[in-house]
Amino acid sequence: MAPPGWKSLWHKHPGVRSGNELTIGERAADRMRNVMGSWPFVFSFFAVMIAWAVINTLILQHVLHHKAFDPYPYILLNLFLSMLAGVQAAALLIAAKRADAISSEVALHTEKNTDDIKLLIQENTTLTEQVKRNTDLLDEIHRHVASISDKLDAGPSHPKPAG
Repeated sequence: MAPPGWKSLWHKHPGVRSGNELTIGERAADRMRNVMGSWPFVFSFFAVMIAWAVINTLILQHVLHHKAFDPYPYILLNLFLSMLAGVQAAALLIAAKRADAISSEVALHTEKNTDDIKLLIQENTTLTEQVKRNTDLLDEIHRHVASISDKLDAGPSHPKPAG
């Protein structure tokens, strides 16, 4: 399961431009995506639809006995909904285009990091090989010194003349 708020963390990614680095259109697309793709927007939309129907049908016609500005079947409301659908289609395309741009920025950053990591691994491998060669040389020196020490210990054991 994804952590809470994981979708909003992209703006903290070091490979993604944010703030003043964005164009006005990119900032507007981000705001539009964040507003139109939220539960508050959905609930507000339903609230406006219900309020429109209640005001036009119940309050204006039945309670105040005035002519409704958009009587049932709500032709004006249908016109607004059609316009909203047209704008929302464009908004979805803009938001998708912006999401693609963000994904591209993240991918380029990841590729650069991957190349850097490959270089560091190669350098580490080279250093490890050098350490291995030096350790082998030290082992060889140690064996040589140990064999000289053994020969000196095994040498003649007669006392030294007093001087």
